[in-house]
Amino acid sequence: MKTDIIFYRLFLEIPSIFFELISNHPEEANNYQFASVEIKQTSFRIDGVFLPVETIDKPIYFVEVQFQQDDEIYSRLIAEICLYLRQNKPQNDWNAVVLYPNRNVDTGDIKHYREFFDSQRVRRIYLDELGDNATLPIGIATVKLVIEDKDIAINQARELIARTRQETNSQLQQQLLQLIETILVYKFPNMSREEIEAMFSLSELKQTRFYQEAFQEGKEEGIAQGERTGKLKAIIPMLSAGLTVEQIAQALELSVEEVSQIVQQQASNSTSSEA
Repeated sequence: MKTDIIFYRLFLEIPSIFFELISNHPEEANNYQFASVEIKQTSFRIDGVFLPVETIDKPIYFVEVQFQQDDEIYSRLIAEICLYLRQNKPQNDWNAVVLYPNRNVDTGDIKHYREFFDSQRVRRIYLDELGDNATLPIGIATVKLVIEDKDIAINQARELIARTRQETNSQLQQQLLQLIETILVYKFPNMSREEIEAMFSLSELKQTRFYQEAFQEGKEEGIAQGERTGKLKAIIPMLSAGLTVEQIAQALELSVEEVSQIVQQQASNSTSSEA
């Protein structure tokens, strides 16, 4: 499952979930902009960075999502952060958070970096240790759906969908339902989207006037342009209209990777222009 894409979308669209994960108030997200940052003149890319908006009294948060064993993760992460600090010279302090599905994946050696962990400047979060889904905030429970076994995921998804409809406003409800559906599509690759929608009663999402108009407008714009350049230009307006990366890729006949790259470039350009 392409967890990097899922978590990038999750933090980009609902950044409050990250701050809930680190036990901060979800409204703290209002002070930040989330982006994927590439370190110039290297092959390094930080999965995600929460950059404070017009303030120096709040820390930068570097986010790494690690779902495979990597003995060198901490040497790479610290090197990436130090290069970012050298190149950008921010006035803000910084913290880093590494998200793991469980402790077994965390095989990195912290010997040379133990002070960062002792001081909590670098924190590790193990998703399987966050607690019972029923008692977690709905955003964190949605994150945990990524790591659930398929049999458990079916029941958990149904419970999440019911909670989403009961506990959230219309805008957040639509975002969470789309994310839940995306996770299910990746988790059940042999099932069609229509089968998943039927199994989890998600079909009404496609019936809303907002969805249909946004989908059709973006699709027509991409088709009218005809060429690949026109399709790429249509991605950001379609994303702003509320479509998911997968829906945009399907409408424009592009790969998910192509769409995700344009979204990340847009986020990086926005960060650079504000700096």
